[in-house]
Amino acid sequence: MKAFLYKAKNHLEAKNIEKTALEKDGAIIKVSGCGLCGSDIVKLKEGLVKEGTVLGHEVVGIIEEIKTKTGFKIGDRVVLGHHVPCYNCVYCKNQNYSMCPEFKASNIIPGGFCEYIYVSERHLEDTVQKVPENLSDIQASFTEPSACCLRAIRRANIKKGDIAMVIGLGSIGLLMGQILKSFGASIIGCDLIEERIKLAEKLGFDKVYNANNLNSEQKNCHSELDSESVQQTKSIFNAKQTLKQVQGDIMTRYDKINADAVFLASGSEKTIPLALKCVRNGGVICVFSSVHSSESGFSNNEIYYRDLTVFGSYSPASSDLKDALELLKHNIIKVDGLTTDYSFEEINQAVADTLSNRIIKAYIKINNN
Repeated sequence: MKAFLYKAKNHLEAKNIEKTALEKDGAIIKVSGCGLCGSDIVKLKEGLVKEGTVLGHEVVGIIEEIKTKTGFKIGDRVVLGHHVPCYNCVYCKNQNYSMCPEFKASNIIPGGFCEYIYVSERHLEDTVQKVPENLSDIQASFTEPSACCLRAIRRANIKKGDIAMVIGLGSIGLLMGQILKSFGASIIGCDLIEERIKLAEKLGFDKVYNANNLNSEQKNCHSELDSESVQQTKSIFNAKQTLKQVQGDIMTRYDKINADAVFLASGSEKTIPLALKCVRNGGVICVFSSVHSSESGFSNNEIYYRDLTVFGSYSPASSDLKDALELLKHNIIKVDGLTTDYSFEEINQAVADTLSNRIIKAYIKINNN
């Protein structure tokens, strides 16, 4: 079967590899398509995987062969999560499923960027789901990334009436904002690219700003503001916005200075000081992306004196996968317009276009079913 294997930084190489045989319980899935995840891009950009690795996990496909005690059958159109926890270790007992050693060791074989994958019986029992008829393959491919966002929001304990800020409006940030909205939060978005700013507005964000205009000489942003000087902003995007004006907008709209929760969905270390400026005292910062430098981090004293909660969220639980598919099914999460389609042979162009920010997200068509 045809697959694209990691060859060098930012490059995948086409090869014919042996199709996995169904020798034990599980299923062979003919891959219809696979989304190109930000984590795939990080691995490609930084050379974090071995040569010959098949990346890709946002898979939609058709069951072609199966040996199972579950109710799945040949011909079912499915989506899936690529890891399965043990549910017995200290991590699972504390709902840190993505830290479970079995979670990390389990995977689809060999990876989503090939014509066929094998999924185990445990995958079938825990993460594989039939795709509702009203969803296209592309829409269904957003199940796993949406589930990742859903888990982060649940862990942040978002409540109705909270103000949440999403920094970075790529596909993850746009998904995050929509799910936050479904929790009853008011959503502020922030990005550098005007196209994404406008798209966030269309998707229901309450306010959207350009990050270039949020720089401030303030060392902190929890100082008191003169409420008489606060003016209601009349437009979603204003090139003259300053960080203090953003705080003024929040105060005018919500009777608060800063956001209750900030979600970092950008891979830039510059988002760290911005998050600290925009979160309220006692608020929450969710780290939802890696940054290039392992030396970057949050100030101990900022966290201590301001009583902040800073946490990371990585990968979903199986319950999040099920709930995310329901949100997509009922059009609560809207993904039309977020993807650009590429043929299997164009996968390296998809990588290049993603790296250069020409597109928001790539979907790779692999088999025509």
